Amino acid sequence: MNHTTADTTAEAAAPGPVRVMVVDDHPMWRDAVARDLAAAGHDVVATAGDGPEAVRRAKAARPDVLVLDLNLPGLPGVAVCKELVGENPALRVLVLSASGEHADVLEAVKSGATGYLLKSASTEELVDAVRRTAAGDPVFTPGLAGLVLGEYRRLAADPAPAAPDEPKAPRLTDRETEVLRLVAKGLSYKQIAERLVISHRTVQNHVQNTLGKLQLHNRVELVRYAIERGLDDA
Repeated sequence: MNHTTADTTAEAAAPGPVRVMVVDDHPMWRDAVARDLAAAGHDVVATAGDGPEAVRRAKAARPDVLVLDLNLPGLPGVAVCKELVGENPALRVLVLSASGEHADVLEAVKSGATGYLLKSASTEELVDAVRRTAAGDPVFTPGLAGLVLGEYRRLAADPAPAAPDEPKAPRLTDRETEVLRLVAKGLSYKQIAERLVISHRTVQNHVQNTLGKLQLHNRVELVRYAIERGLDDA
């Protein structure tokens, strides 16, 4: 059965509440973020004030999105991110940090974060970022997305040598390749659905199938894979 653009819009516009956990060592800031997200209709399932507590509570609460500060006592945010995403690749991590240092941004992404927002962001930007992060979109404070893509291009220009026993790249269908190319160009799932005149859910299915075939964990890794193969320029 063919999906129309109207179907696409309806699917994209009616997401359920996002299960969110907020991790920050400043109680007033943590409570304010949790309150803002709850007021916007998200389901705040847990909060934590240090690294070890964040790991314990996240494993128990199973949030969809972890809003994570990097500067945490007990265990740094990047270590929290790496451990939780390693155990549950479906978890989306949105870093909310006061630091816009390039090294911090790249370290967060390499540890598994899906997005990076500065604490100077407005409440509306944060609420929207959580929603988009839950949908699998990489969300970055303006200027930081270009930094991450630039780093991926640098890595792609000087790739690590392949192991001798590395298997050949799995074959993707024409439609999966088409979706991957648009992901690499930075389009959201909704934009891809409209471009290809397919449903939002169909785009998500293609991305999930591609992640499985390529043994990748999230959309950020998928963008890197596509850029390494020049698909963003195609």
